Amino acid sequence: MSDNFKAYPDKKATGNFSEEEGKYCVRDINLAEEGKLLIDWAESRMPVMMGLRKKYSETKPFKGYKIAGCLHVTKETGVLIKTFQAAGAEVYWSGCNPLSTNDAVAAALAADGIAMYAWYGNHEDFYWCIDRTIDPRPHLTLDDGCDLIDTVHEKYKDYAKNGVIGGTEETTTGVHRLRSREAAGELYYPVFAVNDAETKWDFDNVYGTGQSTIDGIIRATSVLLAGKNFVVCGHGHCGSGVAKRAKGLGSNTIITEVKATAALKGILEGHELMPMEDAAKVGDIFCTATGVKDIIRKEHFAVMKDGAIVCNTGHYDKEINIPELEELSVSKRTIRPNCEEYTMADGRRIYLLAQGRLINLAAAEGHPSEVMDMSFANQFMSHLALVEQHKTGTNFAISVMDIPEAQDELVATTKVIEMGLKMDKLTDEQVKYMGDYNAGT
Repeated sequence: MSDNFKAYPDKKATGNFSEEEGKYCVRDINLAEEGKLLIDWAESRMPVMMGLRKKYSETKPFKGYKIAGCLHVTKETGVLIKTFQAAGAEVYWSGCNPLSTNDAVAAALAADGIAMYAWYGNHEDFYWCIDRTIDPRPHLTLDDGCDLIDTVHEKYKDYAKNGVIGGTEETTTGVHRLRSREAAGELYYPVFAVNDAETKWDFDNVYGTGQSTIDGIIRATSVLLAGKNFVVCGHGHCGSGVAKRAKGLGSNTIITEVKATAALKGILEGHELMPMEDAAKVGDIFCTATGVKDIIRKEHFAVMKDGAIVCNTGHYDKEINIPELEELSVSKRTIRPNCEEYTMADGRRIYLLAQGRLINLAAAEGHPSEVMDMSFANQFMSHLALVEQHKTGTNFAISVMDIPEAQDELVATTKVIEMGLKMDKLTDEQVKYMGDYNAGT
């Protein structure tokens, strides 16, 4: 492990980080070869991204542009970063969650010339890492959860107003924060809501979150899901994916909801609907997926079964009120990786997974490469649109922007073709019929 901390002497006290001439700060640069293999595997599963890389590595449309990214450092993110790099961009990156960085991938990217500031467990240095990606004054920001965008807006307000061309946001929580900022008149540059693309939230959020969340729970506990009462708090895109996968593995699925249409969808999917106060009494496994704080709190912990397992797959750890769990417990121990046992005064044990952080990333590897292929294609193409607009001498109007339908369709069509499948096409007569308001019956 390198002992070169000349640029960041304050990090040397930890003895856990490798850094070279201020170009990156990762846990151990010696993990690079392991990380390169992980990225290679992801590349073999992401044909849309690889097609974009091949096309734009020739024209290099991002040459002269700096991109700051704040997104989970996974093997799939490695593919996105390397594609930006191949297309000419100068890339600076941090993780968007303290427990979602794969240290081997971070090392591989740092070794490949990326200014990487991320390591698993960087709780205290989380915003320090984000600041390092802003130091070079990027033209573009790519965010997951809005921490980078918020930091630019709050700490570097003049630069946000006059220096940033635009940005993108990857996840539901971040888009909510952005729309609130826009409504308050505090948004200073245009941002594409990548999360709201059909090729993102109907695939990444549903199938990606569903599979990777179950993967994380099983890795952290090794419990049998069949026959368990599995409570999913929130039946939006992410929660619905988790509930489907849990049900498919034989769980008795229960959902909690505040939105009637989402609740009805869950009922028709075969899940039982309960308020949290009732679900807390019967659940064996609980997973929050709402983006709202205090979903599981003191009064719920007080009535849970002995052995109840609690975890979160929403972006922030606020969905589970951990301080109230600490208050109720008389002892705590780490019983296995990413699994902490809290013992209550009456002897009941409650197991909290991954410190309430994203279970699918903290305890597993995040979403499968195949679905991230589409999400990250939208990220790349949205930044390409921002750059192309800037090259005309103007920028997009300041707002939270939807992904164009044509882009969504292009990503989906490319994915189908790369899977070796074929779709039907409308005939000329069918097209004419669809546009003929006099066609009648």
